[in-house]
Amino acid sequence: MRLRVEPLPQPGLRFDDVVLVVDVIRATSTATMLLEAGARALWLTDHLDKARRLRQNGEVLVGEVGGLKPEGFDLGNSPLEARQAPVAGRVVVQSTTNGTKTAHLATQSAREVLLAALLNAKAAVQEALRRAQKEVAILCAGKEGALGLDDLYTAGVLADLLQQEGLTPVGDATRLALELCWHYLDPQRVLPLSEAAQALKKVGLGADVAFCAQVNLSSRVARLKERQGEALVFEG
Repeated sequence: MRLRVEPLPQPGLRFDDVVLVVDVIRATSTATMLLEAGARALWLTDHLDKARRLRQNGEVLVGEVGGLKPEGFDLGNSPLEARQAPVAGRVVVQSTTNGTKTAHLATQSAREVLLAALLNAKAAVQEALRRAQKEVAILCAGKEGALGLDDLYTAGVLADLLQQEGLTPVGDATRLALELCWHYLDPQRVLPLSEAAQALKKVGLGADVAFCAQVNLSSRVARLKERQGEALVFEG
């Protein structure tokens, strides 16, 4: 099977099989911890207003603007906050600047979509392998249209695990992600260098960066189940 990394969610990208969506700082890390906290389902939207419209029966709103919790939302886009959030058995509606939009792009063509981070790297890879037929693609969210060091590094970690399982890397972006992973063996060194991490530090959320840099803390993997109106429904 093929292994492919796409460093940015560009319009026109096509996926034929399984896609791992990565927004390690912080959407896919937060999604993973929301599942750890017992969320029944995650509804991902590509705009804050859509998220607000979806709250009709006590759904929990999670999101961010400039890294901070939007007005009227219950939680910010923080995995540290999510792991202790009172979401057990509840539906969580999540909307972020980069990650949830990237998930929407992936679902336009992919057969299966999973949310991956360092926190659930091994579990996400195993889930992708169980479901893939000819290719596993890793789609990085980046940061507002620009390449994200943090996401490309995470893609490299995932790609390394997939290559160890016999998948064949294709494309220079895949090779670059692998080289980045092999050069920086410790994610606690590389993630803080990213623009996403620097932006969080400026608003006092640097602790989230160190949390997102932990590997294999969780075995939960959010998987796309269906579309419901303006939301993508993930369960895991």
